[in-house]
Amino acid sequence: MLPAVVSDEDGDAVVPDEAVLRVGAEGICGRLGLGGVPLVRFEAGSVPVYAVGEGHVLKLFPATSAEDAVTEGRVLGYLQGRLPVPTPRLYACGPCGNGWQYVLMSRLRGDGLAEVWERLPQAGREGIVTEVGEALAALHALDATPLDGLLGPGDWGAFLDRQRGGAVARQRERGLGEGWLEQIPEFLDSVALPRDPARVLLHTEVMREHLLVEPDGRRLSGLFDFEPAMIGDPAYDFVAVGLFVTRGDPRLMGRLSAAYGRRFDPELLLAYTLLHVYSNLPWYMRELGTPADGTLASLARAWFGTQ
Repeated sequence: MLPAVVSDEDGDAVVPDEAVLRVGAEGICGRLGLGGVPLVRFEAGSVPVYAVGEGHVLKLFPATSAEDAVTEGRVLGYLQGRLPVPTPRLYACGPCGNGWQYVLMSRLRGDGLAEVWERLPQAGREGIVTEVGEALAALHALDATPLDGLLGPGDWGAFLDRQRGGAVARQRERGLGEGWLEQIPEFLDSVALPRDPARVLLHTEVMREHLLVEPDGRRLSGLFDFEPAMIGDPAYDFVAVGLFVTRGDPRLMGRLSAAYGRRFDPELLLAYTLLHVYSNLPWYMRELGTPADGTLASLARAWFGTQ
């Protein structure tokens, strides 16, 4: 039995405790017919994730993240075979005691894109981002109606209002300097954010860390981690793409956008960056740098511009 986790503080204590979690994971695997299969915990991840032998992955969600488990299970079940890039096959999901939820899925094959990126030639990088654009286009072309009501945020305009109301405080809490903070309200006022956009299924965290490539690095072999999926404006998915896939390279963003079939205004994407559920502008600045003039308009072009 997994221990109760009813607060973030509980999670901070329990989630790293492999001695406790492994017993619970082994018990769940036993009930699922995988008793005795070797478990190897992945190092990365905000929740415990285990490789179960060569063919399965078990993901555990404490009560504080239970909704994420439901989202991931629903989305994986819906996506099976629908995208040009493989996604995990859902085998089982549900409660496993003390508010915990589990998702048992297939194990994708390939190497992490983040791990191999630096050794890929430019042509290889261009080929990969082309596939990412095509995969996003296919994802956004799906009918999201079967997931309506199951994924947030529901009213997109209300979601924008909530995120905008806390935008300055959120970035101040993360350590953004006052010179940047004071620009945020005026910048958001200057961007025409759609309150009732075409509603599509969003991954929301398409990044190198959530993509796999074949051993030779020539093709994508997997896209995973759908727990933060939403339904909303397609441009919202390009926040993570620009920050964590193309990483401010205008040639790669241009190629990816061409494969997707649409280019988004850089200022729209920076506005969505400020409003993103996981927004952390100081972190992105450390990773990608900032323009010399210190303006959000220039930052938008530097991070999300295309060639």
